[in-house]
Amino acid sequence: MSRIDDLPPLREVIARFDLGARKALGQNFLLDLNLTGRIARSAGDLSGVTVIEIGPGPGGLTRALLNSDAAAVVAVERDNRCIVALADLVAAAEGRLRLIEGDALEVDPEAIAPAPRAIVANLPYNVATPLLIGWLKRIEQFRSLTLMFQREVADRLSAKPGSKAYGRLSVISQWRAEVRPLFNLPARAFTPPPKIESTVVQFIPRQAPEPAEFAAMEAVTAAAFGQRRKMLRASLKSLGNAEALIAECGLIPTQRAEEVPVAGFAALARAWRASRTQGSSI
Repeated sequence: MSRIDDLPPLREVIARFDLGARKALGQNFLLDLNLTGRIARSAGDLSGVTVIEIGPGPGGLTRALLNSDAAAVVAVERDNRCIVALADLVAAAEGRLRLIEGDALEVDPEAIAPAPRAIVANLPYNVATPLLIGWLKRIEQFRSLTLMFQREVADRLSAKPGSKAYGRLSVISQWRAEVRPLFNLPARAFTPPPKIESTVVQFIPRQAPEPAEFAAMEAVTAAAFGQRRKMLRASLKSLGNAEALIAECGLIPTQRAEEVPVAGFAALARAWRASRTQGSSI
């Protein structure tokens, strides 16, 4: 048995340090060690990998990650109460756990953890999407991302063209990574329970994603899905000569954004970027 297994139960840690979950920080603590263990195992082989965790809270998932084969865990926590409460876990980890107090949106993963690195986290719901977008921009820096989202967000991440859930987040995520929904967790598993189920989703970097610039993909998906009920010839007007742009990419002017696959958006991004660079009429 490791020193980590000798630590007090998580509910005792919460009571001792008065760690009531704060809604402003998007906190929903997962205290079931069977579930935290399942999340850690779902990340796959972590041998030699430095794992970054966001929002460890009282340390449930952190304990599971430290009991894995991970080389080390770097946990980023904004709540100073949790930093103090995790001191015993840091000691028990014997050099394998490093805490960083700060806002995960402002932390550079490459600067805090050596490669190979992976992220495994029960993300604070209020910043889950912007965190993911930031990591997708540099997905090649990670072995994998294993993250928990509200189920409705997870549904959008893995949605296919033609479905109501298919949108900007679907396109950007699936362009940069293979998106694998793993399993759901009921609201009652959390303290306090959120209003919706959660889903653990894994992202594996694509070795050869469709060529396109990230900013261009963001621009064309924003235009297309900003008016998703309209046909492409109308929704893409803000990008310039929409008809010419659509024709160059082999798309159909009467299609709607939800009908365009990832490769189609990548083609639009390339064509739009080229038109801006060349100053063409497209």
